[in-house]
Amino acid sequence: MPSADNRIDLRDWALLGLLSVLWGGSFFFNGVILRELPPLTMVLLRVALGAAILMPLLRTHKIAFPKGWAGWAPFFAMGLFNNVLPFSLIVFGQTYITSGLASILNATTPLLAVVAMAAAGEERAQPRRIAGVFAGVIGVAILHGDALEVGSRQGIGILLCLAGAFSYGLAALVSRRLPSRVPPLGTAAFQMMASAAMMVVVAGCVERPWLLRMPHVTTWLAVLGLAALSTALAYIVFFQILQRSGATNVMLVTLLIPATAILLGYLVLGEPISPREVIGALVIASALLLIDGRVLTSFRR
Repeated sequence: MPSADNRIDLRDWALLGLLSVLWGGSFFFNGVILRELPPLTMVLLRVALGAAILMPLLRTHKIAFPKGWAGWAPFFAMGLFNNVLPFSLIVFGQTYITSGLASILNATTPLLAVVAMAAAGEERAQPRRIAGVFAGVIGVAILHGDALEVGSRQGIGILLCLAGAFSYGLAALVSRRLPSRVPPLGTAAFQMMASAAMMVVVAGCVERPWLLRMPHVTTWLAVLGLAALSTALAYIVFFQILQRSGATNVMLVTLLIPATAILLGYLVLGEPISPREVIGALVIASALLLIDGRVLTSFRR
Protein backbone atom coordinates (compact mmCIF):
# COMPACT_ATOMS: atom_id res chain seq x y z
CA MET A 1 0.00 0.00 0.00
CA PRO A 2 1.23 3.57 -0.68
CA SER A 3 2.62 5.42 2.32
CA ALA A 4 0.37 7.84 4.18
CA ASP A 5 2.53 10.87 3.31
CA ASN A 6 2.76 9.86 -0.38
CA ARG A 7 6.56 9.61 -0.25
CA ILE A 8 8.74 7.23 -2.25
CA ASP A 9 11.40 5.22 -0.43
CA LEU A 10 14.93 4.52 -1.70
CA ARG A 11 13.98 1.14 -3.17
CA ASP A 12 11.20 2.62 -5.28
CA TRP A 13 13.43 5.46 -6.48
CA ALA A 14 15.85 2.76 -7.70
CA LEU A 15 12.95 0.97 -9.41
CA LEU A 16 11.85 4.28 -11.00
CA GLY A 17 15.38 4.67 -12.37
CA LEU A 18 15.29 1.16 -13.83
CA LEU A 19 11.83 1.76 -15.29
CA SER A 20 12.99 5.00 -16.93
CA VAL A 21 15.75 3.10 -18.74
CA LEU A 22 13.35 0.35 -19.85
CA TRP A 23 10.69 2.77 -21.11
CA GLY A 24 13.21 5.26 -22.45
CA GLY A 25 14.55 2.44 -24.60
CA SER A 26 11.07 1.88 -26.05
CA PHE A 27 11.29 5.15 -28.01
CA PHE A 28 14.60 3.97 -29.49
CA PHE A 29 13.15 0.55 -30.37
CA ASN A 30 10.13 2.28 -31.94
CA GLY A 31 12.41 4.39 -34.12
CA VAL A 32 14.18 1.27 -35.42
CA ILE A 33 11.02 -0.82 -35.98
CA LEU A 34 9.05 1.94 -37.74
CA ARG A 35 11.55 1.84 -40.59
CA GLU A 36 10.04 -1.48 -41.71
CA LEU A 37 6.75 -2.12 -39.90
CA PRO A 38 3.56 -0.02 -39.73
CA PRO A 39 2.54 1.37 -36.30
CA LEU A 40 -0.40 -0.86 -35.34
CA THR A 41 1.42 -4.05 -36.33
CA MET A 42 4.33 -2.96 -34.18
CA VAL A 43 2.02 -2.38 -31.19
CA LEU A 44 0.39 -5.79 -31.76
CA LEU A 45 3.79 -7.51 -31.72
CA ARG A 46 4.81 -5.57 -28.63
CA VAL A 47 1.83 -6.56 -26.48
CA ALA A 48 1.41 -10.09 -27.89
CA LEU A 49 5.05 -11.04 -27.35
CA GLY A 50 5.05 -9.31 -23.97
CA ALA A 51 2.03 -11.39 -22.92
CA ALA A 52 3.67 -14.58 -24.25
CA ILE A 53 6.80 -13.89 -22.18
CA LEU A 54 4.80 -13.31 -18.98
CA MET A 55 2.31 -16.18 -19.27
CA PRO A 56 4.71 -19.01 -18.27
CA LEU A 57 5.65 -17.01 -15.15
CA LEU A 58 2.01 -17.09 -14.01
CA ARG A 59 2.16 -20.88 -13.71
CA THR A 60 5.54 -20.72 -11.96
CA HIS A 61 4.18 -18.30 -9.35
CA LYS A 62 0.79 -20.07 -9.16
CA ILE A 63 -1.21 -16.97 -10.08
CA ALA A 64 -4.82 -17.79 -11.04
CA PHE A 65 -6.50 -16.22 -14.09
CA PRO A 66 -9.44 -13.83 -13.57
CA LYS A 67 -12.88 -15.47 -13.74
CA GLY A 68 -15.61 -14.25 -16.06
CA TRP A 69 -16.08 -10.81 -17.59
CA ALA A 70 -16.30 -9.18 -14.15
CA GLY A 71 -12.80 -10.46 -13.37
CA TRP A 72 -11.32 -9.45 -16.72
CA ALA A 73 -13.05 -6.04 -17.13
CA PRO A 74 -10.56 -4.02 -15.00
CA PHE A 75 -7.64 -5.46 -16.97
CA PHE A 76 -9.28 -4.68 -20.33
CA ALA A 77 -9.83 -1.10 -19.13
CA MET A 78 -6.22 -0.87 -17.98
CA GLY A 79 -4.98 -2.42 -21.22
CA LEU A 80 -6.99 0.07 -23.28
CA PHE A 81 -5.73 3.21 -21.53
CA ASN A 82 -2.26 1.98 -20.54
CA ASN A 83 -1.29 0.09 -23.71
CA VAL A 84 -3.58 0.10 -26.74
CA LEU A 85 -4.34 3.84 -26.96
CA PRO A 86 -1.02 5.36 -25.77
CA PHE A 87 1.21 2.87 -27.61
CA SER A 88 -0.70 3.42 -30.86
CA LEU A 89 -0.95 7.21 -30.55
CA ILE A 90 2.71 7.69 -29.61
CA VAL A 91 3.96 5.34 -32.32
CA PHE A 92 1.87 7.17 -34.93
CA GLY A 93 3.28 10.40 -33.50
CA GLN A 94 6.82 9.10 -33.95
CA THR A 95 6.22 8.80 -37.68
CA TYR A 96 6.11 12.63 -37.70
CA ILE A 97 8.61 13.62 -34.96
CA THR A 98 11.84 12.30 -33.44
CA SER A 99 11.92 9.75 -30.63
CA GLY A 100 13.57 12.35 -28.36
CA LEU A 101 10.76 14.88 -28.80
CA ALA A 102 8.15 12.12 -28.37
CA SER A 103 9.74 11.13 -25.05
CA ILE A 104 9.72 14.74 -23.82
CA LEU A 105 6.02 15.06 -24.67
CA ASN A 106 5.45 11.78 -22.83
CA ALA A 107 6.88 13.52 -19.76
CA THR A 108 3.64 15.53 -19.55
CA THR A 109 1.87 12.37 -18.30
CA PRO A 110 1.96 13.33 -14.58
CA LEU A 111 0.57 16.77 -15.47
CA LEU A 112 -2.33 15.20 -17.33
CA ALA A 113 -2.76 12.58 -14.58
CA VAL A 114 -3.24 15.42 -12.08
CA VAL A 115 -5.95 16.91 -14.32
CA ALA A 116 -7.69 13.52 -14.69
CA MET A 117 -7.52 12.79 -10.95
CA ALA A 118 -8.88 16.23 -10.03
CA ALA A 119 -11.68 16.06 -12.63
CA ALA A 120 -12.76 12.66 -11.29
CA GLY A 121 -12.63 13.89 -7.70
CA GLU A 122 -9.92 11.38 -6.80
CA GLU A 123 -7.43 14.01 -5.59
CA ARG A 124 -7.83 17.55 -4.30
CA ALA A 125 -6.73 20.25 -6.78
CA GLN A 126 -4.02 21.87 -4.62
CA PRO A 127 -2.66 25.27 -5.74
CA ARG A 128 0.84 23.76 -6.04
CA ARG A 129 -0.44 21.09 -8.43
CA ILE A 130 -2.45 23.62 -10.49
CA ALA A 131 0.67 25.79 -10.82
CA GLY A 132 2.61 22.69 -11.90
CA VAL A 133 0.08 21.93 -14.63
CA PHE A 134 0.31 25.48 -15.99
CA ALA A 135 4.11 25.32 -15.93
CA GLY A 136 3.90 22.04 -17.83
CA VAL A 137 1.69 23.63 -20.48
CA ILE A 138 4.31 26.38 -20.89
CA GLY A 139 6.98 23.69 -21.29
CA VAL A 140 4.97 21.99 -24.03
CA ALA A 141 4.45 25.36 -25.76
CA ILE A 142 8.22 25.90 -25.76
CA LEU A 143 8.66 22.51 -27.44
CA HIS A 144 8.22 23.44 -31.06
CA GLY A 145 5.20 25.56 -30.26
CA ASP A 146 5.43 27.06 -33.73
CA ALA A 147 4.84 23.58 -35.17
CA LEU A 148 1.32 23.36 -33.78
CA GLU A 149 -0.16 24.81 -36.95
CA VAL A 150 -3.19 23.04 -38.40
CA GLY A 151 -2.01 20.53 -40.99
CA SER A 152 1.64 20.70 -39.93
CA ARG A 153 3.23 17.23 -39.91
CA GLN A 154 5.19 17.97 -36.77
CA GLY A 155 2.12 19.55 -35.17
CA ILE A 156 0.14 16.36 -35.83
CA GLY A 157 2.94 14.30 -34.25
CA ILE A 158 3.01 16.50 -31.15
CA LEU A 159 -0.78 16.33 -30.71
CA LEU A 160 -0.78 12.54 -31.12
CA CYS A 161 1.93 12.15 -28.46
CA LEU A 162 0.08 14.49 -26.09
CA ALA A 163 -3.09 12.42 -26.61
CA GLY A 164 -1.06 9.31 -25.74
CA ALA A 165 0.24 10.99 -22.58
CA PHE A 166 -3.32 11.91 -21.60
CA SER A 167 -4.32 8.26 -22.03
CA TYR A 168 -1.55 7.31 -19.59
CA GLY A 169 -3.01 9.89 -17.21
CA LEU A 170 -6.41 8.20 -17.47
CA ALA A 171 -4.69 4.85 -16.86
CA ALA A 172 -3.46 6.22 -13.51
CA LEU A 173 -7.11 6.78 -12.64
CA VAL A 174 -8.17 3.32 -13.87
CA SER A 175 -5.34 1.67 -11.92
CA ARG A 176 -7.11 2.53 -8.66
CA ARG A 177 -9.90 0.12 -9.64
CA LEU A 178 -7.55 -2.84 -10.14
CA PRO A 179 -8.02 -5.70 -7.64
CA SER A 180 -5.41 -5.29 -4.89
CA ARG A 181 -5.18 -9.03 -4.27
CA VAL A 182 -3.55 -9.63 -7.67
CA PRO A 183 0.28 -9.45 -7.49
CA PRO A 184 2.21 -7.11 -9.84
CA LEU A 185 3.24 -9.98 -12.14
CA GLY A 186 -0.40 -11.02 -12.58
CA THR A 187 -1.59 -7.47 -13.21
CA ALA A 188 1.14 -6.94 -15.82
CA ALA A 189 0.33 -10.22 -17.59
CA PHE A 190 -3.47 -9.86 -17.56
CA GLN A 191 -3.53 -6.30 -18.88
CA MET A 192 -1.02 -7.35 -21.58
CA MET A 193 -3.20 -10.30 -22.62
CA ALA A 194 -6.26 -8.04 -22.79
CA SER A 195 -4.28 -5.54 -24.88
CA ALA A 196 -3.15 -8.28 -27.28
CA ALA A 197 -6.76 -9.41 -27.78
CA MET A 198 -7.80 -5.84 -28.66
CA MET A 199 -4.82 -5.22 -30.95
CA VAL A 200 -5.42 -8.43 -32.94
CA VAL A 201 -8.76 -6.96 -34.02
CA VAL A 202 -7.48 -3.40 -34.62
CA ALA A 203 -4.25 -4.26 -36.48
CA GLY A 204 -5.92 -7.11 -38.36
CA CYS A 205 -8.68 -4.86 -39.71
CA VAL A 206 -6.51 -1.82 -40.50
CA GLU A 207 -3.08 -3.08 -41.59
CA ARG A 208 -3.51 -6.84 -42.30
CA PRO A 209 -0.04 -7.78 -40.99
CA TRP A 210 -0.02 -11.16 -42.75
CA LEU A 211 0.38 -9.35 -46.08
CA LEU A 212 3.48 -7.38 -45.04
CA ARG A 213 6.99 -8.16 -46.25
CA MET A 214 9.20 -10.03 -43.75
CA PRO A 215 11.35 -7.52 -41.80
CA HIS A 216 15.14 -7.79 -41.45
CA VAL A 217 16.88 -9.38 -38.45
CA THR A 218 17.68 -5.97 -36.94
CA THR A 219 14.00 -5.11 -36.82
CA TRP A 220 13.11 -8.43 -35.18
CA LEU A 221 15.80 -7.87 -32.53
CA ALA A 222 14.30 -4.44 -31.83
CA VAL A 223 10.82 -6.02 -31.58
CA LEU A 224 12.15 -8.60 -29.11
CA GLY A 225 13.85 -5.88 -27.03
CA LEU A 226 10.66 -3.80 -27.08
CA ALA A 227 8.50 -6.73 -25.98
CA ALA A 228 10.83 -8.32 -23.41
CA LEU A 229 12.52 -5.29 -21.83
CA SER A 230 10.34 -2.25 -22.50
CA THR A 231 7.05 -4.10 -22.03
CA ALA A 232 7.12 -7.40 -20.09
CA LEU A 233 9.87 -6.51 -17.59
CA ALA A 234 8.91 -2.83 -17.49
CA TYR A 235 5.32 -3.56 -16.48
CA ILE A 236 6.38 -5.93 -13.71
CA VAL A 237 8.46 -3.06 -12.30
CA PHE A 238 5.66 -0.53 -12.98
CA PHE A 239 3.00 -2.45 -11.06
CA GLN A 240 5.46 -3.17 -8.25
CA ILE A 241 5.96 0.60 -7.77
CA LEU A 242 2.23 1.24 -8.25
CA GLN A 243 1.35 -1.21 -5.47
CA ARG A 244 3.93 0.25 -3.08
CA SER A 245 3.87 4.00 -3.83
CA GLY A 246 0.63 4.80 -5.63
CA ALA A 247 -0.52 5.93 -9.08
CA THR A 248 0.66 9.55 -8.96
CA ASN A 249 4.15 8.65 -7.77
CA VAL A 250 4.76 5.95 -10.36
CA MET A 251 3.94 8.44 -13.14
CA LEU A 252 6.96 10.51 -12.07
CA VAL A 253 9.05 8.02 -14.05
CA THR A 254 8.26 10.06 -17.15
CA LEU A 255 10.46 12.82 -15.69
CA LEU A 256 13.46 10.50 -16.12
CA ILE A 257 12.60 8.92 -19.48
CA PRO A 258 13.48 11.78 -21.91
CA ALA A 259 17.18 11.77 -21.03
CA THR A 260 17.46 8.07 -21.92
CA ALA A 261 15.37 8.35 -25.08
CA ILE A 262 17.12 11.50 -26.35
CA LEU A 263 20.59 10.05 -25.81
CA LEU A 264 19.71 6.77 -27.55
CA GLY A 265 18.07 8.64 -30.43
CA TYR A 266 21.10 10.90 -30.80
CA LEU A 267 23.79 8.22 -30.46
CA VAL A 268 22.14 5.38 -32.42
CA LEU A 269 19.53 6.91 -34.73
CA GLY A 270 21.43 10.14 -35.41
CA GLU A 271 18.48 12.32 -34.37
CA PRO A 272 19.31 16.00 -33.66
CA ILE A 273 18.81 17.66 -30.27
CA SER A 274 17.77 21.32 -30.42
CA PRO A 275 18.32 23.86 -27.60
CA ARG A 276 14.57 24.50 -27.63
CA GLU A 277 13.88 20.84 -26.80
CA VAL A 278 16.35 20.98 -23.89
CA ILE A 279 14.73 24.14 -22.49
CA GLY A 280 11.22 22.68 -22.90
CA ALA A 281 12.29 19.47 -21.16
CA LEU A 282 13.74 21.45 -18.23
CA VAL A 283 10.52 23.47 -17.84
CA ILE A 284 8.43 20.28 -17.87
CA ALA A 285 10.80 18.72 -15.32
CA SER A 286 10.38 21.78 -13.08
CA ALA A 287 6.60 21.47 -13.39
CA LEU A 288 6.75 17.83 -12.32
CA LEU A 289 8.90 18.67 -9.31
CA LEU A 290 6.39 21.37 -8.39
CA ILE A 291 3.54 18.85 -8.59
CA ASP A 292 5.50 16.33 -6.52
CA GLY A 293 6.11 18.97 -3.83
CA ARG A 294 8.98 17.26 -2.02
CA VAL A 295 11.57 19.75 -3.26
CA LEU A 296 9.48 22.65 -1.89
CA THR A 297 9.15 20.86 1.42
CA SER A 298 12.93 20.41 1.59
CA PHE A 299 13.49 24.13 0.96
CA ARG A 300 11.04 25.05 3.72
CA ARG A 301 12.91 22.79 6.14
